[in-house]
Amino acid sequence: MDPEEIPNFLAEQREAAPDDLQHIFLTLEDQWERKLWHQLTDSLLEYFSLDQSRPQRLPIFNTFILSFADKINQLKLVSLGLQASTQCKETDKNASDDQDRLTFLSSLAAKVDKPESQDAFIYATVEVASVKLRLSDASSARKDLDKAESILDTFDSVETVVHAAFYRVNADYYQVQSSFASYYKNALLYLACIDINSLSAAEQQQRAYTLSIAALVSDTIYNFGELLLHPILNSLSPPNSNSWLRDLLFAFNRGDLASYDALSNNLSRDPLLKQNAHFLHQKISLAALTETVFKRPPHDRAMTFGTISHETKVPSDQIEHLIMKALSLGLLRGSIDQVAEVARINWVQPKVLERTQIDGMRMRLKEWDSSVNNLGHWIEGVGKDVWAA
Repeated sequence: MDPEEIPNFLAEQREAAPDDLQHIFLTLEDQWERKLWHQLTDSLLEYFSLDQSRPQRLPIFNTFILSFADKINQLKLVSLGLQASTQCKETDKNASDDQDRLTFLSSLAAKVDKPESQDAFIYATVEVASVKLRLSDASSARKDLDKAESILDTFDSVETVVHAAFYRVNADYYQVQSSFASYYKNALLYLACIDINSLSAAEQQQRAYTLSIAALVSDTIYNFGELLLHPILNSLSPPNSNSWLRDLLFAFNRGDLASYDALSNNLSRDPLLKQNAHFLHQKISLAALTETVFKRPPHDRAMTFGTISHETKVPSDQIEHLIMKALSLGLLRGSIDQVAEVARINWVQPKVLERTQIDGMRMRLKEWDSSVNNLGHWIEGVGKDVWAA
């Protein structure tokens, strides 16, 4: 747009804005005329953050912001573009809004694809990938994400918002692909990059729900510690209708088969849990085995199959396979005497402890302290003559 037409455009937008926001356009025009690009960018970001600005974002971006786009921080330019893209409307009734949004964001990514603004290019590229996922073009989205990741790996540091966007969209991709472990990892990394209070209550509940499902049905995740300690899980606390899922996670962490059986009626409420019901029973059995070993002191971890069966409630004819599975997954270390039907365990995978488990550890430490004192008294008693000599 001709610079001489900018004041007229801003005047039109001022008239279209709500009465209580019209003064902002006078500020924008003043900052534009004085070439205060940093202040102008922040004023635009502040205005775009208001819900009332939605109808004006796209024309302001296309007509006003692009006229000085090269003069402002390119990461902030992309932020403004992303907010403007939410208002993209497809003129062809047979096409989706996302198709128009894809065109808009692809153009924005190309505009910031310069050596000095690769962080902005990554930011735009991952949002392009996000739109492609919504358009069911997962293969192309993966290429964009791989490109973004390869550039990210070259940076010593980058703005948190860029990392957050990458992990969020990467998690979305793995969710579409039903790659539960990868989704779990990237979703947690995304949450580590943001203030969870910036998410709405519904978004927090949805993220906690999908993370919980992924943790349960993944065949490589047997330690939920990071999720159990994360405040996002509090969004599933009672009176939430999905509080049973949070309880189920803690039951798995305790290896509590009784609680699992009590909660198992809820598995049919989620298609993935229902589909993996047999696997979940095997997983809780493994958790019960590791908890049984953990409860015993290190010098008393040679257990017969019968003892393990009694304490875990797993049928005795399944114990050997269960122990071999735990050993192969790295949950336990030790050996099996198949003839004597004895398992000798010397290591258990560390995990997050609940209050009752911590209390159990406290009791074992007290027992250890008592045995050390007894040993000291015995040595003192039988060695009196030696000390005297």
